[in-house]
Amino acid sequence: MEDSNYSNPIDISEIFDIIKHMEPIEVFKALANESRLQILQWLKEPEKHFVPHEGIDMRTIGVCVSQVTEKLNMTQSTASQYLSILQRAGLIKTERIGKFTYYKRDEDKIKEVAAFLNSEL
Repeated sequence: MEDSNYSNPIDISEIFDIIKHMEPIEVFKALANESRLQILQWLKEPEKHFVPHEGIDMRTIGVCVSQVTEKLNMTQSTASQYLSILQRAGLIKTERIGKFTYYKRDEDKIKEVAAFLNSEL
């Protein structure tokens, strides 16, 4: 009988394969900027940091670049560039609804990065 305390153990070899495809250097580059780290922190609990668009659940859909731009107090092009870097590193996901693109953390990828760091460094 399976122990209910241990659901789906992590297969480290799968995580290493995923990280290898994510290009670890890109993850580290993305995390090497204070504003990008701040974005990831804000996206962890978006309801504490952003005013939602009408009808948008920020936990499931994400936040729009204009919300991030306003919070960072930077230009939209800079905020878009930061979000693009985080996306290329695999740390956030996007969803397009109408004319808006929404960004949210990719919690599974972030956990995989944490497991990689814990086991390799």
